[in-house]
Amino acid sequence: MFLEFKDIAKQKAQVFKQLYFKKHPDVFTKMYNFTRANTARAFGYYPYFQKIEVSDGTEVTIDGQKKIMLGSNNYLGLTNHPEVIEAGVDALRKYGSGLTGSRFLNGNIVLHEILEAKLADFVGKENALVFSTGFNVNLGVISTTVEPSDLIFIDAFNHASIVDGSRFSKARIVKFKHNDMADLEKKLANAKPDKARFITADGIFSMEGDVLNLPDLVRLAKKYEARIMIDEAHSVGVMGPNGEGVVGHYNLADKVDLIMGTFSKSLAGVGGFIAGNGAVIDYLKHHTRAMIFTAALPASNVATVMKALEIIKNEPERRKQLWDNTDYMTTNFRQIGYDTGESTTPIIPLIIGDEKKTFLVWKDLMREGVYTNPVITPAVPRHRSLLRTSYMATHTREQLDFCLDKFLKIGKKHGIINGATNG
Repeated sequence: MFLEFKDIAKQKAQVFKQLYFKKHPDVFTKMYNFTRANTARAFGYYPYFQKIEVSDGTEVTIDGQKKIMLGSNNYLGLTNHPEVIEAGVDALRKYGSGLTGSRFLNGNIVLHEILEAKLADFVGKENALVFSTGFNVNLGVISTTVEPSDLIFIDAFNHASIVDGSRFSKARIVKFKHNDMADLEKKLANAKPDKARFITADGIFSMEGDVLNLPDLVRLAKKYEARIMIDEAHSVGVMGPNGEGVVGHYNLADKVDLIMGTFSKSLAGVGGFIAGNGAVIDYLKHHTRAMIFTAALPASNVATVMKALEIIKNEPERRKQLWDNTDYMTTNFRQIGYDTGESTTPIIPLIIGDEKKTFLVWKDLMREGVYTNPVITPAVPRHRSLLRTSYMATHTREQLDFCLDKFLKIGKKHGIINGATNG
C-alpha cells in the first residue's frame, strides 16, 4: 500500500510537470512527492490534527468517544475556569471581537499595557512587551537583538521558535550539547573575543521535561560576558515561589537579561511576552517586525490572561496539586518500567525509541481512551521517538489511575515494560 501511494503521488507530479512545466523545475514537486501522511492515514496511525469536538480540560471528545487528555499544556487547568471565561466575555462585549490592526498603529488598547506592567512585576523586570504568539516573541526578539556579526549560543534541544529566531538573525549559531555546561564553556572560551555573545535556552525543555541548569549558565555568561534570554513557556505557572518560572525558582531575575513567556500554557490563552530592562524593551517595541507587523491580541484574550495571572498568584494550591499529580505519575511510570528520561516536571516523556512502535503505542492508547502526543524526529533526535505526556492540576486520581492501567496494558503488549504493577 505504501508503494501504491508513492507511485500515485509521483504520477501526479509527473503529469502536472508535463502539462505546465516543460522547461523549468516546479516548486510543487516536493509536495506531490510527499506521501508519508497519506500512508499513515491509510494504516490508521496518523496522530495529528485530531478533531476535538468537546473539551473540559482533562477530558476531550473525539469521534463521539471520551479520552483523558494527557497531551495538553493546560498545566493549572485554567482554560475552563469560570472567572477566566467571564473576564474574556466582558472584554469581548466592551472591545469587540478583534482590534483589526497592529499595536504599533491602531490596535493598542489600555489592557495591553496593564497586562505588560503586571507581567513585568510578576517576573521581576522593569518592563514587558506583549506579542500575538509565543513563536513570534522568539522569532522577533532574537532576530532583532542579535546581528550578523554576533554569536548566538543555543541548547541543542531548544524549541523550534528559538532555532528559527536564531537563523533569522543571520548571526553565527553555536549549538551546545543539551544542558551541558562544560560544552557551553568550551565553546564560549573558543569564541572570538571581538564578537558579542548571546545565550538562549528553554527553562523547561518542552519534549524532555527536564530543567535548564540555569545557575551554571548564569555563571558562564558572567565569566564570558554574554547576554542571556530564557524561554519560560513551560515554566510560568509551574515553577518558582509564585509560579514565575525557572528564573524565579533559582532567584536569578537580576542575572537574566530577557525573560520570555507564552500565554498558551498555564496562562490559558494565546500569545506571549518578553520582559527585561526598560530601555531594551523600548527598543524592541520600535524595531521588532514580528510585533509591529502582526495584528494585536484581541481584548478578550488579554483579559483572560490577566485573570489567569491573578489566579496563579492567589491560588498556590493549584501548583501544589499539579506537582502532586506529577510526582504520582513519575513514580508509577518508573515503577512499571517506562523510561522517562531526565524529566523532573509535569512534562513526562515515555521514551520508546522506534518510530513505528511509537505510533502503534499511541494508536492503542487512543483506542483505550488515553490521549498522548507521539513525538518523532526532528522534534527529538533520531532513535529517541517518544510519547509526550503532560499533566494538569485538575486531573483526578481516578483519571490518573485509569491511564496508568492502560499504559501498563499497552506497554506489556508492545514489550516496552517489564509488566510490574503500579503502586
